[in-house]
Amino acid sequence: MSAPTAAVFSMADTGHFKRLRPIIAGLVARGFDTHVFTGRRFCGEVEGLGARFVDLFAGRPLEAADATSIPVPSRSVTFAGTFGEDVVKAVKPLRPAIVVHDAFAVVAHVVAHHLGVPRVCVCAGHNLAPAPTLAALATDPRVRISEQCWRAIDILRERHGMPNANPFAYVSEISKELNLYCEPPEFLLPAERVPFEPIAFFGSVLPDPPAAVHAGASRFPIGGHPRQRVYISFGTVIWRYYEPAAIAALTAISNALSKRDDVAALISLGGQDVPGLQERLAHRNVRVETYVDQWQVLHEATLMFTHQGLNSTHEAIFLGTPMIAYPFFTDQPGLARRCQDLGLSVPLCATLRGAVGPEDVQAALAHIDAHAATLQTRLATARDWELATMARRPEVVERIVGLIR
Repeated sequence: MSAPTAAVFSMADTGHFKRLRPIIAGLVARGFDTHVFTGRRFCGEVEGLGARFVDLFAGRPLEAADATSIPVPSRSVTFAGTFGEDVVKAVKPLRPAIVVHDAFAVVAHVVAHHLGVPRVCVCAGHNLAPAPTLAALATDPRVRISEQCWRAIDILRERHGMPNANPFAYVSEISKELNLYCEPPEFLLPAERVPFEPIAFFGSVLPDPPAAVHAGASRFPIGGHPRQRVYISFGTVIWRYYEPAAIAALTAISNALSKRDDVAALISLGGQDVPGLQERLAHRNVRVETYVDQWQVLHEATLMFTHQGLNSTHEAIFLGTPMIAYPFFTDQPGLARRCQDLGLSVPLCATLRGAVGPEDVQAALAHIDAHAATLQTRLATARDWELATMARRPEVVERIVGLIR
């Protein structure tokens, strides 16, 4: 028999694609002819995993469907309604036996419906259960839904098997067949798992081969004998919504660290190019980069200031890096609390997106120093959870195989 075909979907967002990488690798290892529909910039990574790249946006750019809806993921709902039939036509000749998708790739729901195949949803973040997340979005002052999105919702309801389609379908339309969760089970309490059932834990870390890890020179400032190599990153998505808060916090952190002779620091701006910001944040012992290879940097870092995004959090845990948390929105505050409860991180300030002063930075650093041994013990335990989840991935792939009719 020929190998079964899997159609995998991801919108062109780095964080969401990264969560799919271990799943793509698992499908390929199981013998699936795996076609990955995503943005062109991920072509090399897809092919490096042994899968086939397909440009999801060729002839159908996201901005042509919707360039204005906020939150930005609502534009993926518009994309599904606008281009759903066209995507179905592109996928149908492949005769996929299964559709696997990041939750934000709503168009995969359309494909699975019309082709009559099972759909596996990859949960988008930490504990984004539909009911509470939709309730929070209903009162979120950021929300601005375009007319194109509302028209697309009508199409999804009437033609594409999504009677409950809404502007936040990337949260509400999880799978009735299987949902993959990108953290170890210890990060989701038993009662919290119920909305995601049926659920399987897959994790999000896909370690690079050891030979690739230390390639190239260190990105940290050179000079002196720093006791701490501090990495600071708030990810990529927060810049869409909370740029002033991000700049204010980074400025406070940078200024405080610049007074420390025992610190070499590296700030990543997550690809954001704010005129003059790099110069304002840089100091003799603080280097600022627009974008870095976070996985490589975390091999060197001894401490991380983080927004507590899912990928960053679990990469830091896997590499044993203590965290100081400054979350911004959505699942980040919840994951920050969970990490603090587990003894893996400490808060930078007491309130969400609160003002940060040098005393807050110094207090967090002092907390890290005072509890260094305990933090490392807790991180080692959490790393074991990551490894155990990774070891069970073949079993989860077999669950996917079991869905094929």
